[in-house]
Amino acid sequence: MRGRWAWCLFVSLIPGLALAAAEVSRIERGNLVMENLPEVPAEFSERINAYQQTRSASFRGWTADGSALITTRFGETAQVHRVAMPGGARTQLTFYPEPIAEALPAPHGADFVFGKDKGGDEFYQLWNYDAKRGLATRLTEGRARNTAAIWSNDGKRLAYSTTRRNGRDTDIHVLDPATRQSHAVHESEGTWMTLDWSPDDRWLLAQKYISINQTELWLLPAQGGAPLRFHPSTHPIAFGAARYARDGKGIYYISDEDSDVRRLRYEAIDGRDARVVSGEISWDVDHLALSDGGAFLAYTINADGFSELHVLDLRTGKPMRLPAVPRGVIDDLHFDAKGRQLGFSLNNSRNAGDVYSIRLSQRQLLRWTASETGGLDASKFVEPELVRFPSFDARSIPAFYYRAPQDGPRPVLIQIHGGPEAQALPLFSPITEFYLRELGVSVLVPNVRGSDGYGKAYLQLDNAEKREDSVKDIGALLDWIATRPELDRTRVAVAGGSYGGYMTLASLATFNDRLRCGIDTVGISNFVTFLGNTQDYRRDLRRAEYGDERDPAMRALLERISPTTNAHKIRRPLYVIQGANDPRVPASEAEQIVKTVRSQGGEVWYLLAKDEGHGFRKKANRDLATTSGAMFLQSCLSESIP
Repeated sequence: MRGRWAWCLFVSLIPGLALAAAEVSRIERGNLVMENLPEVPAEFSERINAYQQTRSASFRGWTADGSALITTRFGETAQVHRVAMPGGARTQLTFYPEPIAEALPAPHGADFVFGKDKGGDEFYQLWNYDAKRGLATRLTEGRARNTAAIWSNDGKRLAYSTTRRNGRDTDIHVLDPATRQSHAVHESEGTWMTLDWSPDDRWLLAQKYISINQTELWLLPAQGGAPLRFHPSTHPIAFGAARYARDGKGIYYISDEDSDVRRLRYEAIDGRDARVVSGEISWDVDHLALSDGGAFLAYTINADGFSELHVLDLRTGKPMRLPAVPRGVIDDLHFDAKGRQLGFSLNNSRNAGDVYSIRLSQRQLLRWTASETGGLDASKFVEPELVRFPSFDARSIPAFYYRAPQDGPRPVLIQIHGGPEAQALPLFSPITEFYLRELGVSVLVPNVRGSDGYGKAYLQLDNAEKREDSVKDIGALLDWIATRPELDRTRVAVAGGSYGGYMTLASLATFNDRLRCGIDTVGISNFVTFLGNTQDYRRDLRRAEYGDERDPAMRALLERISPTTNAHKIRRPLYVIQGANDPRVPASEAEQIVKTVRSQGGEVWYLLAKDEGHGFRKKANRDLATTSGAMFLQSCLSESIP
């Protein structure tokens, strides 16, 4: 009955999808602008409500007394909480209408620094939380974008990246939290990020990010002076995380040098000792952490989207035996001050995201948080199957396949990740579970060419003039769906955010007759206007991926493949979701695709949040977006639509 109810409930909404361009229904309610969105029936709102009440927790580090600092949401937005022991109560420390982006415990005491923006604009300001007084003081000047804060080992200074000088380049400053005075350590063209302090606090380890395929590591004198390039090379290398060895004589770092995948390496600063630490592996090393005493090194390997955790005892050079860790995605690795415990965040399809630790000497896994799942039994959530399908060039493309439990050929949602240099991971998604159980829609989440996690050759397969090859991968996935008897090839929808929004629009234009509808969230609709209007500090980074629109030949290509150019081919219902303050993909990208598709007689729902940026981070806004998105899919995937 539940499946039958799901298909019948929104037949009455279908005419709403057929509104002509001249009949736009516009409602402004608070910070929300809604065009052609129908009212939500009470029955549907009640059914989806439990799936929207889930929480998650992320590990931010250890305070000096051994408490875990986490971020989690107990109201509208994620805030900083303190947990004193595994399974202990959460004490909320920050209370803001805007979510906390990062939190960094001080090396000594209970204070911490956190980052917070306004309305999703990503111009983060750094604040210092005084634990004794329970008060926070803003440290940065209030206008620039300030990120990547790193405490010095003595806890007296803070290094961070800032666009303060010209709004375009990201420089490195050092700040004294006690006086709020800062000075520039390094000012240069490009995007620079702090990674670590040397053990004696005289040097900073920094990364210059050119593209996902090319980065550089530099050593910067903390009091100013000439920088030194670490491990210079005449060919591009992609460096990942990096940390000073505790004796200050070398660097542990991740790179793809002489390899298709990223490996963990060590190299002495004088260059005399260089070696691969992670051995011969087939997958990327993602994260690393080094204990304060230098005894232990932790890192994760990304094996087909699932994390494998490793800890090396650097005193013996041997790997440590670890307790069994639930299969999933591991992030936010931090050793405690004494090097006895490794904390991390863990997320999988049945775990909303929680904080765990391992007591190394006892090989004991501890769970610090148990986030709620809205009363739903998460142990019954659908686990994805990892599948592969052949594309136009015989290349094998991976995808996570979530099967709806109902019998009979099921409609399908293809969910495409952003980036484009990102990777779809088997993460907890209550809305995916709603699609599966309540709507009977199976979900496929592909990692099309250009996705991270599968080696640098795969990563570069969609660059510049190869952009449309990733769209062809979606065509190949549609072919694969047609071979599966449990899937209905006549009822397929596509959705994605950011670059995934572009892929949604491009797929609708290219495979219009094979798709029912699409949901574009903060997506690129025209590469030329996007590159011209994205924030200054991002423009050159995006040109490295998409191509330089200042070159006439590349500009012509970008115009030709842009969804606004091909909007006349989009004849299926479209839902566009956008944040007004988005610094990455500005709202003008959404406005122009909505206008262009409607001018061609297309059917468009549109939701704009004036207090959001690149995605919705406030619960009420996110709930409306997910509820209306589910209604939209329900409508266009119904069997009653020809």
